[in-house]
Amino acid sequence: MSKNTLENLFESLEEGFDVYSPNEGHEKRFLGKLNSWQKLGDNKTKTTIQFWKPMAGIAASVLIVIALIIGNNKMDNSGDLASVSPKMAETQDFFTLTINEELNNLKLLASPEVDNLIKDTLIQIKKLENEYINLKVDLIESGDDNRVIYAMISNFQNRIVILQNTLEQIKNVKHLKKSSNHEKNITI
Repeated sequence: MSKNTLENLFESLEEGFDVYSPNEGHEKRFLGKLNSWQKLGDNKTKTTIQFWKPMAGIAASVLIVIALIIGNNKMDNSGDLASVSPKMAETQDFFTLTINEELNNLKLLASPEVDNLIKDTLIQIKKLENEYINLKVDLIESGDDNRVIYAMISNFQNRIVILQNTLEQIKNVKHLKKSSNHEKNITI
């Protein structure tokens, strides 16, 4: 389109344009309304930001705590027999349950006569638990080596044997004490 054509177009449409000027003070009223909306919008934005900042901080803290808990649980389980296979998880659960039952039986039979025997047993169990912790590290480093797995199972078995032997000795001590008390009663 040429320049003349555009000029002709605008000249022909000039009468159709809204060429009226606004009332006096229109610009002042418009700017006043605009400023009031901006101030209202700024306050609303500031209020929203002030509300969400602490909420975002709390949410971030909660997420960090959850991540740490999940991370610690994964780290605790890694290196256990349970991390090798589901069958080993069952084995570990069985041994752990058996050891806990034997420890409870040991507590039930505790008495002053067998106190030293129980203390010695708990020291031996603690040593085996420390060895097991080292075996967990070895298992991670060896990549689930069968020798380490067998050593871990043997560790569990040794703890159970020690606890069962101690329980048997405690029963023998109590039986001997009962027998000696019975003999004293007979001789008197």
